[in-house]
Amino acid sequence: MAQTTTWRERRTRFLHRWHARRAARAALATAFVSLPEPRTIGVVERGRQLIAGQFLFSGLFVEGKQYTIWEIAAAYPEVANEIHGCAWLDDLAAVGDETARELAQKWVFAWIEKYGDGRSDGWTPGITGRRLIRWINHGPFLLRSRDMNTSATFFQSLARQTLFVSRRWKTAKPGLRRFEALAGTIHAGLSLKSMDMHAAPALAALAQDCAEQIGPDGSIATRKPQDLLDILSLLNWTTQSLHNAKRTVPSEITRAITRIAPTMRALRHADGALARFHGGGEGIDGRLDEALAATGIKTRPAPETHMGYARLASGRTTMIVDAAPPPQGQASVEAHASTLGFELTSGRRPMIVNCGSGARFGEEWRRASRATPSHSTMMIEGVSSSHLGPMGRLANGDELLTELPTLVQCAYTETDDGRKLELSHNGYQSSHGLTHARILELSADGRSLHGKDLLATLGPKDDAAFEKAQAPGGLPYIIRFHLHPDVTPAIDAARTTISLTLKSGEIWSFHHDGQANLSLAASVYLQNRRLKPVPTQQVVLSGHTIAYATRVRWSLAKTQDTPVAVRDFAQADPLDAI
Repeated sequence: MAQTTTWRERRTRFLHRWHARRAARAALATAFVSLPEPRTIGVVERGRQLIAGQFLFSGLFVEGKQYTIWEIAAAYPEVANEIHGCAWLDDLAAVGDETARELAQKWVFAWIEKYGDGRSDGWTPGITGRRLIRWINHGPFLLRSRDMNTSATFFQSLARQTLFVSRRWKTAKPGLRRFEALAGTIHAGLSLKSMDMHAAPALAALAQDCAEQIGPDGSIATRKPQDLLDILSLLNWTTQSLHNAKRTVPSEITRAITRIAPTMRALRHADGALARFHGGGEGIDGRLDEALAATGIKTRPAPETHMGYARLASGRTTMIVDAAPPPQGQASVEAHASTLGFELTSGRRPMIVNCGSGARFGEEWRRASRATPSHSTMMIEGVSSSHLGPMGRLANGDELLTELPTLVQCAYTETDDGRKLELSHNGYQSSHGLTHARILELSADGRSLHGKDLLATLGPKDDAAFEKAQAPGGLPYIIRFHLHPDVTPAIDAARTTISLTLKSGEIWSFHHDGQANLSLAASVYLQNRRLKPVPTQQVVLSGHTIAYATRVRWSLAKTQDTPVAVRDFAQADPLDAI
C-alpha cells in the first residue's frame, strides 16, 4: 500500500540524519562508571533460534546461517526498527555461552561499522534510546575477551549515540517512543563517564511526561496494556539507575509508578499474562510480575475501572472487560473496536480471548483484527462498534478510529454469590437506534460466569432510528466468544450446549436461553512471534432483532466433576507468550 508523508515528517527524518552524522563525527571517549548488570529478560529458546540462523521477528521468518541480522534488517524494512532496537541481545545473553556471546559481539560491532556513521538506518530517538539501554545492560557480555581498541570503539559509539538522542528526544511524539528516548538518555548519562551532563535535562523532561502523560488512574492515551508495561519497566530501570548513582528520584516519577502499579495488577490475568487489548500482546512470561515486584507497591486494584478496563476475579478465574470508549485521534492508530469485549482465564489457561493484533500478518489481517468481529462481544452483523477511517490516510499506512461510542458506562455490584458488572455503550445508537448493554456476573468461587446481552432502544428517537434501519426479518446480531487455541470445544447433538476442555483438564460448559442460534465457527489467534495466524474456534450466538429490545442470556460454568484445585503440569510453548 502506498504511504504518504508530510513535509514535517520528511523534515524530521532529514534532521535525524543530519544530527546522527554530526554526532558520529564527534571525538568522544567514555567508559562505564561502574559495571552494569542486565535488567532485561530474554528467552533462551529465541536465542538458540538466532544461533541456528533462524530469524523470527514480528511474524517474519528467514532461515540461513549465512545471513547477518543486519542483512535481514536491510531486506525487510517492516522489521528494521525491531532489529535496530537490539532487544535480541536479551535472548543471546539468556543463552549466555561462548557461541551466543561471539554472535552478539559480531552483530553489535557490525552495526558500528555499517550504521555507526549516522548515514543510514537506526537513528531515531526512540530506537536509539532502546538500543543504548540494551548495549549498556549487556556491556560486560559484549566486551568479554575484547582488546582495548575494540572496547574503545564500542564506548565511542555509545557516547555518540548518547549525544544524538540527547539532542533529538524533543522530536519524539509523546508516548512509548519518547519514554524510551528519555530513559535511554538518562541510563547512558548515568552509566557512562563524562556523559552525566545529558541526564539532568532528560530527567526533567521524563518527570514532566510522567505528570502529563500518565493519567490519575495510571493510564495512557492509547489504552494499550503492553505499552503501559513497557513504560513501567522503563521507569523502574530509571529509578534503579538514579539510586545506583545516588541521585534523587523526581517525585513525578515516583508518583507515576505508584499510579501505574495498581492498574497493571488490574490488567493481569490469573496466569500472569497481560490482557490483550488495543494491539497489545500478553508479554514475555514473567515480565509483568518482575515489573510489579520492582515497584515495591503491593496495593490491590480497587473495584473500579483502571485505564478503562473492568476486572472481576474469584477463585482461579479472572475476567477483564474493555469498559471505556476507544482511544481517540492520534492515540487510536493501533486501537481496536473492542468495546465491551472480554477475556477470561482459568488458572494457567486462557479460555475466552480476543483475536489479537494482526499488524504483523499483512494489511488485511491488520484491519480485520481491529474490527469488532475479532473480539468477544455482541455486535450488529457487519457493523463494528467503532469504524476504521479511510485506508492509508496516515504516513505509516494506519487509520484512525472514527464514529466511536460516545458513552460507555460500567458499574460494579456486590451480589449474594459474587460480583457483577453492568455495562453499556451507544456505538449503534446514532446509526440503528440501539444501545448494547451487557451484564456479567462471576460467582464467588470463580466456577461460573452468567451473562446477559441486550440490544435496546431508549426512547422515541431511538425507536424511529431502529425502524429506519430495520431489515426484513429483523437486524442480524452476533455474540462471539473467541477461544484460545488450547481449548477443545464440542457441541452437543441438540446444539444447546458446548463443552470446553482446557489443557489443565478442566471442563467448562456453555449454555444459553434458546433465544439465539448456537454454533461453533472458525477463528484465529494472532501472536506477534508466530509465523502465521493460529487456527482456533469461536462460540457464536446469532439471531435477529425484531422488537425494540432483544435479550440473550448465556452462562459458562465448570462441570460438577471438575475439582476445585487442578494439578496443571502441561507445559506451554516458551515462545507462545511473546
